[in-house]
Amino acid sequence: MTAPPVRDEGEDRMEIRFDHTTLGQRVLFGTGAAATNIAAALRDLGASRPLLVGGGHAAEVVDQISEQFAVAGHVREVVQHVPAERARDAVALAQGADADSVVAIGGGSATGLAKIVARDTRLPVVAVPTTFSGSEATDIWGMTEDERKTTGTDLRVLPRVVVYDATLTLGLPTDLAAHSGLNALAHAVDSLWAPRADPINRAMAGEGMRALIPGLSGLRANPADVRANEQVLYGTYLSGVALASAGAGMHHKICHVLGGTFNLPHAPTHAVVLPYVAAFNADADPDSDACIAEALGALHAASGLWDLAREVGAPDSLAEIGLTEDDVDLAAELATAAIPDSNPRPVSLEGVATLIRSALRGDDIRG
Repeated sequence: MTAPPVRDEGEDRMEIRFDHTTLGQRVLFGTGAAATNIAAALRDLGASRPLLVGGGHAAEVVDQISEQFAVAGHVREVVQHVPAERARDAVALAQGADADSVVAIGGGSATGLAKIVARDTRLPVVAVPTTFSGSEATDIWGMTEDERKTTGTDLRVLPRVVVYDATLTLGLPTDLAAHSGLNALAHAVDSLWAPRADPINRAMAGEGMRALIPGLSGLRANPADVRANEQVLYGTYLSGVALASAGAGMHHKICHVLGGTFNLPHAPTHAVVLPYVAAFNADADPDSDACIAEALGALHAASGLWDLAREVGAPDSLAEIGLTEDDVDLAAELATAAIPDSNPRPVSLEGVATLIRSALRGDDIRG
């Protein structure tokens, strides 16, 4: 929600007041320039022994970096939701190999693992996204242990440099690209309801949505469209910056529970849940509903998000990706406890359970 206008009693005018923090981060954006930009970033950081994380879908880039730097180690296998045991192993590897930096090449799972290494070792991270996760733009970390996903914010985990290269997303399977892009869109949407929402991140979110929505449609029509990939990466970054500034809202808290506790796939979960959260908040925050709807070219945010998800091939329901009716009560209990007070509509256990059940069934919310 945007900071409310405050009337200045001395003058008959309205003021906008807010407290905004912009996170410091370098972004190197260039199609075909990943290896060159990673090398430049490492040299400018004074780093020469990077720990590589991920890179399975960017073997050529990994090889080029390995030829130029004394790579301290390589964590090739990454797992969604950052299991704690794997995170501890990666931290130990970085410390034992005397790494002086971390280069994460991959989606949100690779970036997420690199963030835990950075949190526990204070090493700088260079993030090289190969999906549209948006994690690279935030200081939010997450880790799962004993079927519970814990998240937090820490400036140590914010990647010092982000390297965007559209050639690294060209090979994404169509469905993965769509799910990942909708996850990025969720960052923009959820930032409007988050604890530190303000006019600056609202502007970032709006521009992010205006880039992502046509870009996702373009990718669905032609996954090899370089311009569409660039547009989605650009929108992904802006949306991630908005979320990093505003914090995580109701949507992300629900999805973190569904992913961490029930091991649902990260991006598809966001894609399914987002329209239901938009419908839940619509009447309580008509300004945000109108902002989202305008970017979608729809009458209402929820119906527009519903239609977009189906246009680009998202799953129809949470049941389709592994949630069961038996899971709903626990999911609602954990999510309700985590949802921040900033949500425009008050939440209750019953209300959250109803929302999750609707998403479980894939109820049509356009009516």
